[in-house]
Amino acid sequence: MRVNKITVAALAVVAGLSLTACQNDDDATGQSSNSSAASTATSSNGGSGSGGSGSDGSARDTAGGSSAGKSSNEGQGSNEGQGSVAGTGTNENGKIGKCRTDELEVKAVDHTSDGDPYGFVAVEFTNGGGRDCAISGYAGVDLKTSAGELSAKRTGEQPASTVLKDGESVAFSLTYPLNDSGGSGVRITGLVVTPPDETKSVSLDWPGAATLPVTDGSGSSVKVGPIGSAGQGG
Repeated sequence: MRVNKITVAALAVVAGLSLTACQNDDDATGQSSNSSAASTATSSNGGSGSGGSGSDGSARDTAGGSSAGKSSNEGQGSNEGQGSVAGTGTNENGKIGKCRTDELEVKAVDHTSDGDPYGFVAVEFTNGGGRDCAISGYAGVDLKTSAGELSAKRTGEQPASTVLKDGESVAFSLTYPLNDSGGSGVRITGLVVTPPDETKSVSLDWPGAATLPVTDGSGSSVKVGPIGSAGQGG
């Protein structure tokens, strides 16, 4: 009987150990499953997080697209502003730009009449720049002569500002003494004109009398008036 009791007790212990082992295995499996599930959830959450960032990124991209659209619209506004500049000659401050030498067609016409005590030449600027432009003051004028260049002296008249629309013209006067001395005088070979506030000049044929009287060199006998001081040349 004692042996049977020991055997039964031993079997009970073994059975208990087996049950404990099974439970431990089940617990380990459960923990592994839970860990796997947790890992999957974490990965899934990470993916969702990435997706959320992607969503945010998409939102940002969408916002960026909106910004790009705004930028494009701003660019169009800028282009319109530039179109305004090109069309009207105004700069970003709304002022009319100055007439540039390359935008102006320049010609000189003799307007001396019989009986005049002096020769008269009108120098005309025509705006061909495709935009409005402003011009005022005095042009630089030099006569090319057989004795060298002769610079015209300003008359001292108050200049007025003029806005030239595309295709419009304005002229200034140039007066010089007539050679009535009977001598050969100083031969005039050409005319150089520099628009106001410009450094680039235009060379023209001289349309007036062929010579100037010889002077004592005390001063220029050729006078230039301000812009607008002469009617338009014909």
